[in-house]
Amino acid sequence: MITDRPYLSAMNYLLALLLPPLSIFLAGRPILGIVVFFIWIPALLFSGGLTHPMFIILAWLVIFEARNRQTRL
Repeated sequence: MITDRPYLSAMNYLLALLLPPLSIFLAGRPILGIVVFFIWIPALLFSGGLTHPMFIILAWLVIFEARNRQTRL
């Protein structure tokens, strides 16, 4: 899991800026990462990148949730 080492989860936040689906996949939500990937590519092509911030915010929320889940266990 990426949350085992704190520096890797911090790096995951930076990865979310460029590749949100991969960041979601590495945060421990592989099915959501694959679904987001198939939505992300057409959204980038049809909107010209205007929807990219929405996917970044989604990735950050998933990473934050994964970190909180790890600290509660």
